[in-house]
Amino acid sequence: MDWGTDLWDQYDIIDKHTQSGLELVEKYVKFVKERTEIEQNYAKQLRNLTKKYNPKRGCREEQECRFSNHQSFLDILNEMNDYAGQRELIAENMMMNICIELTKYLQELKMERKTHLSEAKKAQQSLESTYKQLDSSKKRFEREWREADKAAQYAEKTDQDINATKADVEKAKQQANMRTHIAEECKNDYAAQLQKYNQEQSQFYFSDVPLIFNKLQDMDERRVRKLAQGYVLFSDTERHVMPIIGKCLEGVTKAGTNVNERNDSIALIEQYKSGFERPGDLDFEDYSQGINRASSDSSLGTLGTPKGPLELLGKNRSKPFWLFSKKSKLSPSSLTPLSTPPAPSPANGPPSPKFGRDPLSYCLKEINKTVKPRISSFRTLGRTPTVTEDFGHLPPEQRRKRLQQKLDNIGKELQKEVDQSEALEKMKDVYEKNPQMGDPASLSPQINQTAQNMERLRGELNKYESWLTEAGRRGDSMLRRDTLREDALSYRSHSNNNEPYSPDGTHSEEGTPDPSQAIYAEFDDDFEEEEEELAAPIGQCTAMYNFPGSASEGTITMQEGEVLSVVEEDKGDGWTRVRRANGNEGYIPTSYVSISISK
Repeated sequence: MDWGTDLWDQYDIIDKHTQSGLELVEKYVKFVKERTEIEQNYAKQLRNLTKKYNPKRGCREEQECRFSNHQSFLDILNEMNDYAGQRELIAENMMMNICIELTKYLQELKMERKTHLSEAKKAQQSLESTYKQLDSSKKRFEREWREADKAAQYAEKTDQDINATKADVEKAKQQANMRTHIAEECKNDYAAQLQKYNQEQSQFYFSDVPLIFNKLQDMDERRVRKLAQGYVLFSDTERHVMPIIGKCLEGVTKAGTNVNERNDSIALIEQYKSGFERPGDLDFEDYSQGINRASSDSSLGTLGTPKGPLELLGKNRSKPFWLFSKKSKLSPSSLTPLSTPPAPSPANGPPSPKFGRDPLSYCLKEINKTVKPRISSFRTLGRTPTVTEDFGHLPPEQRRKRLQQKLDNIGKELQKEVDQSEALEKMKDVYEKNPQMGDPASLSPQINQTAQNMERLRGELNKYESWLTEAGRRGDSMLRRDTLREDALSYRSHSNNNEPYSPDGTHSEEGTPDPSQAIYAEFDDDFEEEEEELAAPIGQCTAMYNFPGSASEGTITMQEGEVLSVVEEDKGDGWTRVRRANGNEGYIPTSYVSISISK
C-alpha cells in the first residue's frame, strides 16, 4: 500500500500531513533546546554551589581538611563539580547530536517537500490547460454543428418553396454544405483534443500523481525515522554519561565511608597537643601565720584582678584554673610552660634565701616572673607573639614536630645540592679530558655556589638538630646512609678548602670539631672497605656504534654490537660507566648504547 495508489485523490490531506510532520520536528527541536538550557543552568548552579562551600585558601576550614570528615566533605564537593560537568556534557551532546542535526535535516525536508508539491502543481496545471482546450473545441464543434443544421434546414425549405428561384436553391445548398464541412472539421478537432486530454489525464492520475505522492510518502517516512532516532538519542545521550555519574555518586558514598571518627580525634590531638603538664595543687595560704606577699606580686596590678596565681582565672574565680582561657585571648602557641620550683629534698636543700623561707612565695614569684611579661605585652600589642626561627613560640610537642619537618626539608634540599655537585664534578672532569666539549673554568662559579649552598644547609641542619635535641627529642635526618656516604665522598675535597661553619653564622676556630663533619666520620671506615670491592653491575648495555676510547681520558673502546655491564647510570652529563668481562672499566657516551637496567 502506498499513497500514490490509495490516496491518489487526497492531495490536500497529504499536504496537511507532511506539513504537520515538519512542525512536529520543529517542536521537538525546541523541546530539546529548552532541556539543554535546563541542564546548563543546573550545572551552573551546581558549580556555584560547590564554589560557595569550597574553603578559601588560607582560611580556617582549609586547615581543618586534615580531618577525615572535612576531607570527605571536600571530596563530595569535588564529585558534585564533576557531576555538574557531566550535566554540561549532556546538554552539549544533545545540542550537537539532536538540535543541530534535526534543524539541518528539517531544512532539507522542507526544500524536498516544496519541490514535490511544485511538481504536482505543474502537472495539475498542464492537465487543466489541456481540459480548457478540449472544452473550447467542444463548444466550437457544438456551435458549428448547430449552424450547419440550420443551413441544411434552410436549404431544404428553400428547395420546397415554389416561389424560390433555382439560384436561391443552389446558394442555400452551397451554404449548407459549407457549414456541414466546417462542423465536420470541428468534430475532428474536438475528437483529437478529447483523445489528448484523456491521455494526459491518464498520465496524471496513473503515473505523475502516484510518483509524486510516493516521493512525499518516502520523505515523510524518512522524517519519522530521523525523528525516532532523535527520540533514542535523547535517552542515549544521558545513558552514555551514566557510568561516570555513577562513579561520581560512588565517590560520594566512598567519601562517607572514609570518615573515621577515631582518626579525626587522634589528628586533633596530634595537631594541638601542647605537651604541657597539668597545673598542680595550690598551696594553702595561712594568713594567720602573718605571711607577707612578695613585692613582685603587685606587678600584675594593671590587670585589675587579685594578685597571685589566680590572676589568669579572670573575674570568676569559681571556675577551674585554665592557664589559656579565652578571656585572656591567649593560645597554647603563645606561651611557654611555667617554670616550677624544684621540690625540696635533702640534696637540694631549702629554697634560695632571696625568695624567703616559704615555698609558696617562691611559686608566686616564679608564676609572676614568667606570665606577667607575656600577658602585659599581649594586652599592649593586642596580637600574638612574633614567630621565631626555632619555633620557640610553640608548645613543646608542636615545636618538636615543626623542627622535625624543617629538618626533613633541609635534608631534601641538601640531597639536591649533593647530586648537583656530583654532576658538576663529573662534567668538569669530562671537560678537562675533552676540551672540545667545553671549558672546565665555566663550571667553577656553579661548583662554588653549590659548595656554599651545601655548607649553608649543613649549618642549618646542625642548628635545627641542636634545637630539636634541646626540645626533648633528637632529630632524625632525612639523609639516608647511602646519601650521607655519597655526600661525604663528593664533598671531601671541598670541605678541606673551607672553614667549618657554626650554627650562629661565625667560623669556628681551628681544632674545634665540626658537627657536620662528625656526621660523616662514622662512615669513613665503611667507605674504605667498599672502595676496595668492585661495584655490582646494575644492568647491561649493547653498543649501537663504534667508540674509540682513551685510557688517559677515563673512557674505553667499544665495538658495535658489544655487550657491556653497566656499573653507574648517566647522572645527566651524557656519560655512563661500564665494565667489560675482564674487569676493565670506563665511561662511554650514553647515546651510543642501548641500556637495560635490572630491576
